[in-house]
Amino acid sequence: MSRILFLLQKKASQISPPIVVFFSFFLVILFGALLLTLPACSETRESTSFLDALYTSASATCVTGLVVFDTADHFSTLGEVIILMLIQIGGLGIITLMTFFMAIMGRKSGLKTMVLAQESLNTFDWQDSIRLIRGVVGVVFGVELTGAVLLSLAFVPQYGWKGLYFGVFHSISSFCNAGFDLLGSLKSLSDYNGNPLVIYTVAGLIMIGGLGFIVWWDVWNYPRVRKLQVHTKVVFMISIVLWVGGALFIYFIERQNVNTLGAMPSKEQVNAAIFLSVSARTAGYATFNLAAMNDVTKVFLSLLMFIGAASGSTGGGIKVNTLGVMIIAILSVIRSQEQIIFQKRRISSSTAFKAFTIFSLSATWLFTATLLISLINPEFRLINSLFESTSAFGTVGLSIGMSTSTDYGPMSKIIHILTMFIGRVGPMTFAITLTLGKRKNNDIIYPEGKIVVG
Repeated sequence: MSRILFLLQKKASQISPPIVVFFSFFLVILFGALLLTLPACSETRESTSFLDALYTSASATCVTGLVVFDTADHFSTLGEVIILMLIQIGGLGIITLMTFFMAIMGRKSGLKTMVLAQESLNTFDWQDSIRLIRGVVGVVFGVELTGAVLLSLAFVPQYGWKGLYFGVFHSISSFCNAGFDLLGSLKSLSDYNGNPLVIYTVAGLIMIGGLGFIVWWDVWNYPRVRKLQVHTKVVFMISIVLWVGGALFIYFIERQNVNTLGAMPSKEQVNAAIFLSVSARTAGYATFNLAAMNDVTKVFLSLLMFIGAASGSTGGGIKVNTLGVMIIAILSVIRSQEQIIFQKRRISSSTAFKAFTIFSLSATWLFTATLLISLINPEFRLINSLFESTSAFGTVGLSIGMSTSTDYGPMSKIIHILTMFIGRVGPMTFAITLTLGKRKNNDIIYPEGKIVVG
């Protein structure tokens, strides 16, 4: 028996970190789905179908926010708490949480654990991953507690002591960029455009969660080292451009639309435009009817959702730093530079290759998912299929009503479950897992094969 356990342990140690991350999310989603099928998890005390429970569990664990029915109306308090736990686990990653609890219990971390932690957090150096996890989890709980207090100030006067529960739930959901809400009737935050405390607290939590663990760590160390990493600079630069540019675009395109911003007072128009620009990148909360938006706005929001948050964050998408590396590489080629340079720092060609690979794999899957959804559900317009599929891939959760439609069949749900999963674990991790993590020998130097491009 001991011989068998030794062989199993040895075999497990040989599994590549991306595969471990892949199956950790897979098992959490499956376990969450089984729990949500329990009759005690629904308001009617009737069992939820496994597919709908799987969809909800995948959406929560992948911190997406797409739903097939309203969370508050369908699930009991037990079901809501399970969803909240899935959101927290999905936002930080089960490996991150397990490593943290091992650390606080005094368990020493081996090399394999540190490499897994590095893969889970998407950090540069495995030596610092354990120390980073301790800091990250502390920051997470601290920010979520602060958000819960601020949101409770708004919810308690309206809902009584239940507002404390609402404050905690929406703080965690916002910080983890999940977009789940308990306000009922699929309204999301549409009743709070005129409440800056709620709107900007949620927006702030989304922004902090979307910046990523590496950026937090870098900003925390800035007073001591007096410099920021290139990664942090790229994330801040592109995030600010997208936040500001997105808000301006939404405001000027939708302010004349009487079915969206046009029906609101001027201050609420500004609030809604700023909030949607932040939410569309990662979170999925909405403050007005998205189905009534102009098509050009839907396309623009699809682009924001596709880009997503930063690496090592609670958000999805191809990541802003991936976009940044691609832009820097393209500009270097245009300038006929032999190396990829940004602010007197060289970016390795392997990083650029990885960025373009992530973009290509992501765009390919998104195109495939959109095409399949359109073929399966021809009653849905192509732009709506693109919007909903991008929302699933970017783990955003914004919806124009497709996922709650009676025409949204089992095959469409399965496609979007897979899309959410790929968006959360990352297309590279998904592709590596499909190849079982096998790597070919790269030590052989082959003669150059010339191909004309352009």
